[in-house]
Amino acid sequence: MDACVRDIGTLLTMDRPGDSEGIRDAAVLIRQGRIAWAGPARDLDPASVRGLPTVSAEGGLVTPGLVECHTHLVFAGNRAGEFEDRLSGRSYEEIAQAGGGILATVRATRQASDDELLRLAEERARDFLEQGVTTLEVKSGYGLDLEQELRLLRVIGRLGQRVPVTVVPTFLGAHAIPPEGRGDRAAWVRDLRDRWVPAVARQGIARFCDVFCESMAFLVGEAEEILQAGLQHGLRPKIHADQLSDCGGSALAARVGAVSADHLDRAPESSFPALARAGTVAVLLPGCMAALGRRDFPDARPLRRAGVRVALSTDFNPGTSPTRNLPLMGTFGMAWCGLTLWETWAALTIWAAAALGMEGEVGRVAPGMAADLVAFRGEDPRGPFYEYGTSRVSWVMRGGRLAFRRDAREGAGAPESPAVGRGEGDG
Repeated sequence: MDACVRDIGTLLTMDRPGDSEGIRDAAVLIRQGRIAWAGPARDLDPASVRGLPTVSAEGGLVTPGLVECHTHLVFAGNRAGEFEDRLSGRSYEEIAQAGGGILATVRATRQASDDELLRLAEERARDFLEQGVTTLEVKSGYGLDLEQELRLLRVIGRLGQRVPVTVVPTFLGAHAIPPEGRGDRAAWVRDLRDRWVPAVARQGIARFCDVFCESMAFLVGEAEEILQAGLQHGLRPKIHADQLSDCGGSALAARVGAVSADHLDRAPESSFPALARAGTVAVLLPGCMAALGRRDFPDARPLRRAGVRVALSTDFNPGTSPTRNLPLMGTFGMAWCGLTLWETWAALTIWAAAALGMEGEVGRVAPGMAADLVAFRGEDPRGPFYEYGTSRVSWVMRGGRLAFRRDAREGAGAPESPAVGRGEGDG
């Protein structure tokens, strides 16, 4: 957990607003799993690194570990057929009304064992790690009764002990209303508010309370009841807002001081100043557009003009965005969402960290921050987005330890690794 990273062609610290060129010929000093110093290699005091393990970036680009701030990672089953159905003209709502969509995954997930869910989730989390992700938000939401939701949150907790990634758990019991709750919506919402939320909070197994606010899920008044209950029990609010229609979700996010408002595909621009004042991060999920066969990607520019920080995420889930390639969302962010290069990196690091309330912990290469780093082949900060659809990741470090190397998935960071040596401060 003490090391010196040398041979950095370009270092993007994300601690210099607007600077997408980075520091050339840089180094990073790590002590006890945290950044102790970062800057030009010529300014590094040789005495400070004498005897430390040296990790080489081999002339490549080094950035903070990527932060994936919106996933639905724990589930069973497959909904590939829905992808074809949508491309044949069936809408998201039509598929859901016919018994597909979220409820199809709920049925498969309820039938799976804890160990099976954990095995699937671990495989997916390791895929994220290989793409450079060191912090990973994971939602429940495919249980839709209290015991099942608690079970999924416990699986999420176990996941954080199995993979070298910081796992952030979110309670999404208000993902959809199952058939058994449709006879009395008000009673179902009261149960979520008065029984589910307190039970989750008592067990300390979630950091956030999330709600899918949409006409086919929870209406804005229902969502507010649940989010306010979460606040009363120490669960900070997040919200799936205005994805399919302008249903008031973005205005609600500002009203309750949500940490993030996610999707916003149909959010009115009139709500953006309030989001900025509330400090709510807008999380755009452009992978959904591809899976839904849509071309109307969310536009980040009016959000940025209003002063809203914008994060990007895969929204990894089995129905509307089955991708685990977070850098590809950066490509989409630049190509379709109107983000600049620096804003795109911010959307995957510092602003994504803010969408998890973790901006003081991860997302920047600065003294005191977690030593979560990614090295990419090639020194050009545009490269990971320009060469889209593949991975340029060389290695990933979490907490000062190598967690993944492209040429050695198992045993990453073992002493025989060619990128790791022990030097006297001369690299």
